[in-house]
Amino acid sequence: MTAIETAITCAPYPPRLDLGAQLTREQLLASMQSTMSLHQGGPVWLFAYGSLIWRPECTAVERIRGRVHGYHRGLYLWSHEHRGTPELPGLVFGLDRGGSCSGFAYRLSEENLEDSLFALWQREMPVPSYRPHWLSCRLENGNRVQALGFVLERHLPSYAGNLPDHVLSQVFESACGRFGTTRDYVEQTIHALRSHAMPDRNLEARLKRCRSTLDQATASRL
Repeated sequence: MTAIETAITCAPYPPRLDLGAQLTREQLLASMQSTMSLHQGGPVWLFAYGSLIWRPECTAVERIRGRVHGYHRGLYLWSHEHRGTPELPGLVFGLDRGGSCSGFAYRLSEENLEDSLFALWQREMPVPSYRPHWLSCRLENGNRVQALGFVLERHLPSYAGNLPDHVLSQVFESACGRFGTTRDYVEQTIHALRSHAMPDRNLEARLKRCRSTLDQATASRL
């Protein structure tokens, strides 16, 4: 077991984290422009693997199922705002190294592209927890496109990693942010993936185990 894996396994909840200052408008624009400078031309595609599936931020002219290789979906990012607070951090999804991930590819409208991208940056990058990255995405029709995705940065304090079930159960029981609870966020994502015939069975199994733990804890308090 690596030092990082040991730290994750022994992680207390709630953690005391300094996620840094929120990015200014100028910093968000600079990050966006730097990312777009690496785009190889043609339509701009966005890869959605979590809440962007059921609550998209951008205007899309086309939506098609797709898969990226080399990354997997994980509930590995601490959230102080959207799904938790500094006192009781929540968790949100990110793309982490290894495996593959199914989701949707959105082809963004060119008419209001800059406004759509900036709204996306404001949502995904309030603090620099992700690295915007161009992914090779294989579409359901067999075509390959360059799609924008938000990849986790393991060296940052916001990276929670693959937490053990007992910690995840505490997050599900306690964490609630501006957009609701972590548990609701996970349940909505699971429902969206299953309704589009691309279930994440590992995620479903983890939620089931954590629900069982919470139910047992509730019963013991009665």
